[in-house]
Amino acid sequence: MLEIVKVGIADLNIVKAPQLIRTSGLGSCVGVVLYDEEKKVAGLVHVMLPDSALAKANMLNPAKFADTGIQELLVQLAKNGARRSKLKAKIAGGAQMFQFESGRDLIRIGSRNIEAVKQELRSLEINLIAEDIGGNNGRTIEFNPDDSSLMIRTVNKSIKYI
Repeated sequence: MLEIVKVGIADLNIVKAPQLIRTSGLGSCVGVVLYDEEKKVAGLVHVMLPDSALAKANMLNPAKFADTGIQELLVQLAKNGARRSKLKAKIAGGAQMFQFESGRDLIRIGSRNIEAVKQELRSLEINLIAEDIGGNNGRTIEFNPDDSSLMIRTVNKSIKYI
């Protein structure tokens, strides 16, 4: 039986094959997986909000935000033998969970999270290999560092792999 490491909301963790890593409850949140295919090591951060500038200075949980969460994931991956130059990314989530009449940006957390994650990956020069983003349904994702597959279970839809 494979060990599954669970990552909570605004949380992150690292696994090495044959472990799997999973997070559930991805609504407007974005699950970001960074992995080194050759070393078979991967990390997952469950990003809740786009920008740590939204945090109260002394209350910063780095995993909660796209900018600090991805940075912290890089640090943890390096400590576990991943090579920065070999990292690849897969992302899922960023759904628009609620329909609002007003088109105010503040409410578009899902798309703002996706934008922030992609911007951070670009600035760090990490290739985004695959994504399953947007829509209106929550997701559970599970990454297998052994074959670099990301399983996505979407509410009211079939399971798919990217």
